[in-house]
Amino acid sequence: MTREELKYEVLKALDEIPDDVLKNILDYLKLMMALPEDKKELSEKLKRILLEDMDLLEKLAK
Repeated sequence: MTREELKYEVLKALDEIPDDVLKNILDYLKLMMALPEDKKELSEKLKRILLEDMDLLEKLAK
C-alpha cells in the first residue's frame, strides 16, 4: 500500500471510532513519534502479543 492509500484507510477507520477512543489514538501516535527507532520495534512486538492474547487479557481484566 502506498502512503496515500494508508492515510486514506486510516482516516476512513477514524470516522468509525467513538470520540473517547480518538483521544487514546492521538496519545499513542504522539508517543510513537517521540520514541527512538529501537523502542518502536519493541512497541510493534508488544502490539502483536496483545492482539494474539486479547481473549486472555479480557479474562484477566474481569
